[in-house]
Amino acid sequence: MSFRSGRHFLQIPGPTNIPDRVLRAMDSPIIDHRGQDFARLVLDIFAGLKTVFKTSADIIIFPSSGTGAWEAALVNTLSPGDKVLMFETGHFATLWFQMATQLGIAAEFVPGDWRHGVDPEQVENLLSADRGHIIKAVAVVHNETSTGVTSRIGEIRKAMDRTAHPALLMVDTISSLASIDYRHDEWGVDVTVACSQKGLMLPPGLGFNAVSAKARAAAKTARMPKSYWNWNEMIANNKSGFFPYTPATNMLFGLREALLMMQEEGLDNVFARHARLSEATRRAVRAWGLEILCLNPEEYSNVLTAVLMPEGHDADRFRELVLQRFDMSLGTGLTKLKGRVFRIGHLGDFNELMLAGSLCGVEMGLTAAGVPHKNGGVLAALDYLSADNTMRETSRITARSA
Repeated sequence: MSFRSGRHFLQIPGPTNIPDRVLRAMDSPIIDHRGQDFARLVLDIFAGLKTVFKTSADIIIFPSSGTGAWEAALVNTLSPGDKVLMFETGHFATLWFQMATQLGIAAEFVPGDWRHGVDPEQVENLLSADRGHIIKAVAVVHNETSTGVTSRIGEIRKAMDRTAHPALLMVDTISSLASIDYRHDEWGVDVTVACSQKGLMLPPGLGFNAVSAKARAAAKTARMPKSYWNWNEMIANNKSGFFPYTPATNMLFGLREALLMMQEEGLDNVFARHARLSEATRRAVRAWGLEILCLNPEEYSNVLTAVLMPEGHDADRFRELVLQRFDMSLGTGLTKLKGRVFRIGHLGDFNELMLAGSLCGVEMGLTAAGVPHKNGGVLAALDYLSADNTMRETSRITARSA
């Protein structure tokens, strides 16, 4: 295998690049997970997580993937045969639906085109028609990683409130938490599902549930079998900083450091950075003359951009060429979108110069692969970023002078 100089550009939408500070924090000796130093670590982490989830509710940390956190959300709140509304916004929404079905839940999968988020009006109509309150939960993917479409959770909550329907609201924030503004309490979410390897800037290995008092009440009558995923045991042990089974200690060291980094940057600044880099990416795509998969600008993702390939050109062949020539990994199209799109991740520990290099790799790759496009995408992104940075610096100077 030939040597490649320089760094590999990992531009998939997760797992994301891990900051050196987080890697160094994880490279620590194991400590006693029954000792007081560990308890202090865990209690610090829960305090930091509450600011990211924007909640005062209980948060549970599982040694798991996001898939495990999906299952925990379902088995702690529902019983076999319960009806749940789920929405086809993309590949990961489909997987969550398939899991619910395999668990014996009567999931209704509302069809979608993979180019739009969940329609709040449709949610309202479906719940209004359920006069007997048969529907026990509404499950929504906040940011669909396969499509680059973000559903409007605040509007969905308002739609549910207008019906006065008692269904739980479950939201998958696996690729949005810590990158896009999210408000567990304000939006009346009952179970928020998240994981470690996206906006939290960690390797895969931690799954999260944030659970409302309403969700805790539902758990008292839920009859789905559970042991590893049992909220009650986790919450009881977590109150004093411990776990009912062996925790992922070094992942927790990394999580504490990642939360500290976000606190230093300021969560609003984290969100603004993601919004700025995503807009620059979309301007590059438009300048190339290519099509963004998401059709509604109100639903553009600030985490990734999915780009449709021109007819007759295979996105995976393009991705392979970019990897071979420029040592950059782009996200693949999944299931229905296989070969039709490539995905540019712009989340986590990421800045303007990293984006500029990524977009250069895409533009050079389009030329090398013979994909019909216009030149100037990188320049369009740089013009936007330069102007935006100039305006922000002028604002800071003006504020200091005042």
